[in-house]
Amino acid sequence: MKKYNFNPGPSILPQETVDNTIQAIENFAGTGLSLMEVSHRSKEFQAVMDETVHLFKEILNVPTEYSVIFLGGGASLEFCMVPYNLLEKKAAYLNTGTWANKAQKEAKLFGEVVEVASSKEANYTYIPKEYTIPADADYFHITTNNTIFGTEIHTDIDSPIPLVADMSSDIFSRPIDVSKYGLIYGGAQKNLGPAGVTFVIIKNDILGKVSRPIPSMLDYRIHIKEGSMFNTPPVVPIYASLQTLKWLKALGGVKEMYRRNKEKAGLLYAEIDRNPLFRGTAAVEDRSLMNVCFVMNEEYSHLESEFYKFATERGMTGIKGHRSVGGFRASIYNALPKESVAALVEVMQEFERKQ
Repeated sequence: MKKYNFNPGPSILPQETVDNTIQAIENFAGTGLSLMEVSHRSKEFQAVMDETVHLFKEILNVPTEYSVIFLGGGASLEFCMVPYNLLEKKAAYLNTGTWANKAQKEAKLFGEVVEVASSKEANYTYIPKEYTIPADADYFHITTNNTIFGTEIHTDIDSPIPLVADMSSDIFSRPIDVSKYGLIYGGAQKNLGPAGVTFVIIKNDILGKVSRPIPSMLDYRIHIKEGSMFNTPPVVPIYASLQTLKWLKALGGVKEMYRRNKEKAGLLYAEIDRNPLFRGTAAVEDRSLMNVCFVMNEEYSHLESEFYKFATERGMTGIKGHRSVGGFRASIYNALPKESVAALVEVMQEFERKQ
């Protein structure tokens, strides 16, 4: 039976990424050695790192005054690295979900944190719009896409202070103006590669302004200086990420991904809105293009388990909603083809006909 991978992360990857990484694990760059056993200091892997950084910058049109580094620890480590490196007196946070809240919690260990707005009272079903960014804060932190609750910030915010964004789950899904951000970070395991590597895009001149000493492993400046080679980098995930970047460029880059993602999301949201059995959980204007959250309408709530079983028996994988929302969640990242969304829509329609 064909499987349709809607997992929220780690998630679907381009088949080229999987195939090319398997080949490199067997024999990397003609060395006769596996990618898993070569030195990260070898000229062959240095070439991989250089090309990955180059393509990353090219596809996102990263300005020259920014650095791109690859680290371990996931986005969760960045929750503390960001304030460690940037928070001197005060930081501002927009609370739009679980991960935004976790980032804010970590920042409070380093100084004063102002929560400029929150949608917690509505179980994070919308993105707050009416708020003021404090001009005297060291930075303003946002989470652009909220995987658990299915909301997304669809535009680049104009901020009077350095804007820091967790883009773990929507990087490369749409064009962004990197120059509007001081720092962008994210785990790779949604739109870039397998779990194990974290990307960080940093405007170089925002660093070196805190008075606290920073341990070397947590100091962005050290990793920039060492070209992500201060310690052994996650070799296999970086190689896989390079394969995804090549795939992305060949298809037309983020502009083409944005077109495809709007088409996929539009198809699924249209069915959710049409089908009397289901309803979306996020405010329409803030619906995510990456994570589509929906539940059974109240009068059909008793059918939730039955639909989940019905869908999984037809190959739908990873559609169970997070416990914070319930119901269902279809994660439709870049590598998920439109055909998979169409298959899910057909399952929803077929289940409707049975009732």
